[in-house]
Amino acid sequence: MLTRGAIVREAPGEYEVVDLELDDPQPDEVQVKVVASGLCHSDDHIATGDIPVGTYPFAGGHEGAGVVTKAHPNRKGIKEGDHVVFLAVPVCGHCRFCASGRQALCDLGAGILAGPRWTDGTYRLKTADGTPVGQMCGISTFVSTTTVSLDSVVKIDDDIPLDKACLVGCGVGTGWGSAVNAAAVQPGDTVIVMGAGGIGVNALQGAAHAGATTIIAVDPVPFKRENAPTFGATHAVETMDEAAELARQFTNGQGADSAILTVGVLTAEHVGQGLAAIRKDGTCVVTAMAPLAEVGAQVALGDLALSQKRLQGTLFGHSNPTWDIRRQLQLYRDGALKLDELVTRTYTLDEVTQGYRDMHEGKNIRGVIRHD
Repeated sequence: MLTRGAIVREAPGEYEVVDLELDDPQPDEVQVKVVASGLCHSDDHIATGDIPVGTYPFAGGHEGAGVVTKAHPNRKGIKEGDHVVFLAVPVCGHCRFCASGRQALCDLGAGILAGPRWTDGTYRLKTADGTPVGQMCGISTFVSTTTVSLDSVVKIDDDIPLDKACLVGCGVGTGWGSAVNAAAVQPGDTVIVMGAGGIGVNALQGAAHAGATTIIAVDPVPFKRENAPTFGATHAVETMDEAAELARQFTNGQGADSAILTVGVLTAEHVGQGLAAIRKDGTCVVTAMAPLAEVGAQVALGDLALSQKRLQGTLFGHSNPTWDIRRQLQLYRDGALKLDELVTRTYTLDEVTQGYRDMHEGKNIRGVIRHD
């Protein structure tokens, strides 16, 4: 069938919206009409080339929700008309990591930037002239209708608005889990969150949910600092120097219990600042992405050992998405998790490039594409 989607033809480059040919689903796949897609920074990393991919052209988007339009009888019982959230990382359910409760590290994740389906190396999207098109994370939510693996969707209840449900496919789970799971925030903790954008504000929510009493948001953009208290920040400052000093004031000079790094593009300096801001036996969580070719961090190695500090990476906030997505949507229903407030502006698919310009200019907490 014919669909439309936003692709990059090379990196560095910009997204452009084109007509695409889409294959019907195979027995282990479903076809989904995408209703909404978040404009996550990771897709911008694809356009800038910070994250190289295996196939160009490449269709972006990995944070979305929609309605199933075609499905064979399948092991998950997903059928036409079901509402689903896409998984940024597919979940097989039986590899070592899935079986031990670490679904975010599923072995299928090794193929999500290659472009073709990881099972057989074939493509579901093509340009009008027949050129294969890679799919971001195997899903490409910047495509109006997409064909994906059963391992890449979770069925949700029909009453959840899909333009809000899309956010739990990446940004919410990544930020919330960075605090609750990776940093293991405890009641009474002091937490610093560096970067108060689409991931960082959810780390603020997670820290508040876990019981932290001092939550310090750090962002150079005034708009984001102004919005941080909405999501749980007790303080909002411009620099890490200010945040570290505040944390010491609240902890008898010890420093924050944890620092969570959720900036748009991670640098070596950010890691050093995060580690310097935490107390003995504290945790610095690295959620943000750096260019994949970049190596090294400005870390005081003696302090790392002598103060028994932890430098903890996290993917999708250490989440188990087949459970956590439903859990977070229930928290939203119960008023304990903010989703509506995350969306600063909605865009049409044709406005995808403008959405990323607005992100770079610090105008949005989260932009969302609404497909027609």
